Amino acid sequence: MLSKLLQPEIQSLIAERELSILKEILSDWSPADIADLIISFPAKEQVIIFRLLSNELAADTFENLELDTQKDLLKAMAKSEVAAILNEMDPDDRTALLEDLPSAAAKQLIRLLSAEERRIAITLLGYPENSVGRLMTPDYIALKPEWTIEETLKFIRETAEDKETLNIVYVIDDRGKLLDDIKIKEFILSRPDEKVSDIMDGNFIALNVHDDQEEAVEVFKKYDRIALPVVDNFDVLIGIVTVDDVLDVAEEEATEDMQKIAAVEVFEEPFSTISLYAMIKKRAFWLTILFVAQILTAIVMGFFESELSKAVVLSIFIPLIISSGGNSGSQAATLVIRAMALGEITLNDWWHIMRREIFSGLMIGSILGLLGFFQVGVLANLSDTIGAHWMMIGITVALSILGIVLWGTLSGSMLPFVLKKLGADPATSSTPLVTTIVDVTGLLIYFTVAIIILSGTLL
Repeated sequence: MLSKLLQPEIQSLIAERELSILKEILSDWSPADIADLIISFPAKEQVIIFRLLSNELAADTFENLELDTQKDLLKAMAKSEVAAILNEMDPDDRTALLEDLPSAAAKQLIRLLSAEERRIAITLLGYPENSVGRLMTPDYIALKPEWTIEETLKFIRETAEDKETLNIVYVIDDRGKLLDDIKIKEFILSRPDEKVSDIMDGNFIALNVHDDQEEAVEVFKKYDRIALPVVDNFDVLIGIVTVDDVLDVAEEEATEDMQKIAAVEVFEEPFSTISLYAMIKKRAFWLTILFVAQILTAIVMGFFESELSKAVVLSIFIPLIISSGGNSGSQAATLVIRAMALGEITLNDWWHIMRREIFSGLMIGSILGLLGFFQVGVLANLSDTIGAHWMMIGITVALSILGIVLWGTLSGSMLPFVLKKLGADPATSSTPLVTTIVDVTGLLIYFTVAIIILSGTLL
């Protein structure tokens, strides 16, 4: 908000080359506000603004920018400027940048780091992609249990300036094994002569460095933490993960799920900046598959061509029939996919969900079936198209809707379970995919019911 209000004044200072005034103004701004300001300007002005910042403020601001903006700034700056920024960045944010770059470009940037920062960067990048190791930072405070509270507070004052968080500190033994995590409040409220071991309770939660990032999201949600320690397979403390990084993962996972539900391949860059070619490529793949799959609908229609020729009136209700099934199926699929993503249900809950969806499908199908029957009755009074057999046609439509809604609800709710059992992402059981499946089977149900009920009258 601040950046938008002052954007005209900032633009004027840049145009008049009053950069010393602008530098003084920006020194009082937060990194997040400066980041908002930078992205509101064209690339040329972005570099000018960024170069006015101190190394520390520039690094903090850089971490608040989108990856595409970060890349553009890196291309525009000299090697010395890039080196200063990269060395000041938090290791976890730097890792996120480096892993998104082509390997050749990442290697060039790693060479610009100091020996210590290079060692940290290579270590973090060495962990599997999407693992907790890629999220963690080694900037934490570690204590020994035999220290007194006075010694501990002195140590924190001397070493805490560049640490990721001071809210929680960690206790380790001589081998680096994690013993406990303690809130800073506990030290403040304790007597100076007490020892760290006196306020330890040994009750802590830790992530393994090889855990999936999605698992970390669930742990943070479950235990409501702002930071969690990361250990190796021998319980040695090697880093921490903070909630801001986990929130980024949660947002990314939610975005991916929504894109998959919409039958779109996952975007690797923001929607606003993705190229037209990439956009078409990501969207056309699934649309092509679904389009080809719709040929089955035409095949079914052709199979029942003789029935349609005898009772053309049946074709009037085809859109009503297939939309009921598609809508109920996509609704059920979306609810189940989201419940899985939130951890509300697991594979073991499939039978419970199936039983409930059968009941839901019957109830919803009955309601829609009755409405369908009344619609046939209304149309019979408004038009001569339906004719004297409107009652039988109404029953056909009502029973077809009941069956199709029940089938749509069942298939939409069970398909995510099947995909997850097979090791695929449940989100790929997207709304368009379920709709296509139910469209084809819905026609089969409709014409089968019509043949049974209308034989001897219209058929």
